[in-house]
Amino acid sequence: MSYDWDLIEQLLLHAQQCADEPYKAREYGEEVAEERLAQGEPLGGSIDHIKRVAGDLEGVLFDGGFIQDRPRDHGGTGNNFELTERGVRLLTLIGRSFPEHLVFRRLLDEQGEEALSAETFDALAASAARDRIDDKPMI
Repeated sequence: MSYDWDLIEQLLLHAQQCADEPYKAREYGEEVAEERLAQGEPLGGSIDHIKRVAGDLEGVLFDGGFIQDRPRDHGGTGNNFELTERGVRLLTLIGRSFPEHLVFRRLLDEQGEEALSAETFDALAASAARDRIDDKPMI
């Protein structure tokens, strides 16, 4: 199994930006699906399937400690999130602005479902950080 990293990137970006607004994973999934259709990319299922996956990923990201309930003093509404430190690291490493994001996504894919477990992700992120400090390619 591999995760939909573009969808995860969008879910994390929305969590980062949803102060004072509800977090709507399924809606963000629909946006990603519509973008793909507009660009002629395959969906890998229907729009409803992508929306369902987005809803499931919200739970995976929460359970893995990538997002947490947003406190009221940070714009929390009771139904929105903010990124944790782990979530910021994930967004940084899979984000399209990171030069080696495709390499890191591939490394995560090799871990299967465990890629977003706290222990597995933290180990990969630490290794990536060491490689960047040592100026070695992430392979």
